[in-house]
Amino acid sequence: MRRRALAALALLPALARAARAQPQPATVFAAASLTDALRALGQAWAARGNPAPRLSFAASSALARQIEQGAGVDLFLSADEPWMDYLQSRGLILEASRISPIGNALVLVAPARPARAPVALGRGADLLALADGGRIATGDPAHVPAGRYARAALEWMGQWNAVSPRLARADNVRSALLLVERGEVPLGIVYATDAAASRGVTVLGTFPAGSHPPITYPFALTRRAAGHAPARALHAFLAGPEATATWQRFGFGLAR
Repeated sequence: MRRRALAALALLPALARAARAQPQPATVFAAASLTDALRALGQAWAARGNPAPRLSFAASSALARQIEQGAGVDLFLSADEPWMDYLQSRGLILEASRISPIGNALVLVAPARPARAPVALGRGADLLALADGGRIATGDPAHVPAGRYARAALEWMGQWNAVSPRLARADNVRSALLLVERGEVPLGIVYATDAAASRGVTVLGTFPAGSHPPITYPFALTRRAAGHAPARALHAFLAGPEATATWQRFGFGLAR
């Protein structure tokens, strides 16, 4: 028994070296609106024989603050440029790795049932009347990118002051979408890709591109990924041709 125990102890250094030799998976923090597409891309990456990435989804604001507080993250995919600027200004990303390969659109959605007629979302549209006394769900404009875009669009329409008190402010865009799916609110302002992924909502209209800043998704390696080859390889893959086809399949546009 003692000999077996000693033999097992003798193996520990070799096992530890073997464990260190294995490629460590990249840890990715990504905006909630990227959930479906990035999970598909993570599976495709693993199918190539790479370590499956560890994926975590939430509002870009919450993820950026976690990175600032020292979370062990290799790659950050934000839903807007300001939150990536936030990390860059603090020296927490590798600036040379920052790219913005994909974009999105902003839409007004309602529960799929009962069916409703499309709406032209110009300056004359009255969203409060469309909500018929109910609230309008979107990401919290104080910190969620989708909410920031929604606020810009509502200001362009001249309706921010009237609509703001009637907003159901969600922690992220997927939570806002869920409120509409459940019928808890009559309207929501979300990304086109989120609406396309849901069977529980219908798109009433698309906000004009000029009504809000361009919706782009910056990707960047964090400072801790400087010597992490698997993270660098995954970053390159997510901007490559195979990933581009997947992003487009999930409804994302290519950023210009």
